[in-house]
Amino acid sequence: MNAQDSRMKLYYVLDPMCSWCWGFRQVFQQLLGKLPSDVQVQYVMGGLAPDSDEPMPNKTRSYVQSQWRAVAHASNANFNWDFWKKCQPRRSTYPACRAVIAAGQQDEDKLPEMIDAIQHAYYQQARNPSDLHTLVELADEIGLDAGQFTKDIHSPKVEQQLEVDFQLRQQLSVRSFPSLRLEHQQQIKDIKIDYLDTQKLLKQII
Repeated sequence: MNAQDSRMKLYYVLDPMCSWCWGFRQVFQQLLGKLPSDVQVQYVMGGLAPDSDEPMPNKTRSYVQSQWRAVAHASNANFNWDFWKKCQPRRSTYPACRAVIAAGQQDEDKLPEMIDAIQHAYYQQARNPSDLHTLVELADEIGLDAGQFTKDIHSPKVEQQLEVDFQLRQQLSVRSFPSLRLEHQQQIKDIKIDYLDTQKLLKQII
């Protein structure tokens, strides 16, 4: 995590299936549009829940649904509750994290697009990003080579980068998502998340 020259690096640590990250999306998009050109943004996959084919237990369903309500209350985010009727929820977000990394390895500009696609699929379209076929469909929809993506998402290279992200998350002392850390002159600063006010975020950075 060495700073390059005097440039600042903003680490955005998230999980694409984290409801609080969905709630943060609008403010973060606004922040990106206001950041100085010398601030480099790096996305770090946090990994909420490991691989699992088991249906989500009722207790976990209730917890996740309560988080959706809390996010909706704290932000301007909307949720499509049809997901709980149409899909078989699983507590498994690592596939979505791998999908973001695989997208970025095929085309680095597609990495944030894949995050956005996964979030919209999950929270607006009642599609399940824990399922591989959903992720492949999304890759195709954002203009990636779906065949290459299918190979890449299971590749050692993607798995290695996922572990690198997890290690970086630990080095940045991140314990919740979304989190922002600013690196400048070899110092790391915790940027306090605000779900409604972009200016409060910007003032902590510049």
